[in-house]
Amino acid sequence: MGLHDGKEEIVKRQMVLFFIIDTSGSMFGKKISIVNQAIRDVLPELSKAGGSDVNLKVACLKFSSGCEWMYPSPIAAESFVWQEVQADGVTDLGAACEELSKKLSKKEFLAAPSGSVAPVLFLMSDGDPTDDYKTGVDKLKNNNWFKYAIKVALAIGDDANKDVLKEFTGNIEAVITSHTPESLRKWIRKVSVTSSQVGSKSQPASDSGEIKTKQEQMIDQIKDIEQSDPDLNQVSTNGDDFE
Repeated sequence: MGLHDGKEEIVKRQMVLFFIIDTSGSMFGKKISIVNQAIRDVLPELSKAGGSDVNLKVACLKFSSGCEWMYPSPIAAESFVWQEVQADGVTDLGAACEELSKKLSKKEFLAAPSGSVAPVLFLMSDGDPTDDYKTGVDKLKNNNWFKYAIKVALAIGDDANKDVLKEFTGNIEAVITSHTPESLRKWIRKVSVTSSQVGSKSQPASDSGEIKTKQEQMIDQIKDIEQSDPDLNQVSTNGDDFE
């Protein structure tokens, strides 16, 4: 008798981590360089973040004058090869939201024989949308996968419109601001890994017995990260900024 005879193979469900990246002209230089390097560096860690519960896949949607997927479908984290993105053009966030809504479907990027768990949506931007973003956000809000997704937005620099990012996440506590290159690197890594870990696990009850949503769990994690590393929210005073 073979070692696995009589045992059922555990079929993992799929979870997709979406990087939604502003590649408009204002991201040119240090900002886009850090984004490229930070995501490239964190990919090996993501292959372990899903643990024994889910198969973690990665997708990247870049937006500037229009939007474009890095690959035509999500790829397993351990096999994902980052392609360096360039910064140019305007900030068509609305177009990106509409495209994302199309792919948040079991017929599209969330198709999996064993099923998908709620995805992670990680938006990064440094400015104001230049198109009709409200139409795109409204379409997302009507998407059931979006409703239950973990949603985090990273405002890069002081010019990022946090009110717009709040409309995406649904909560200002899920909007993080990065003021320095070093904090940007750290936040990309911490959000990517932590959100993948939260998304792959079951939802624990709070002290009162109430079940917390994945979004609520992620917000708790963001608060813990900020408390453990005060430098993440530090504003540069020595010229170490994005210029």
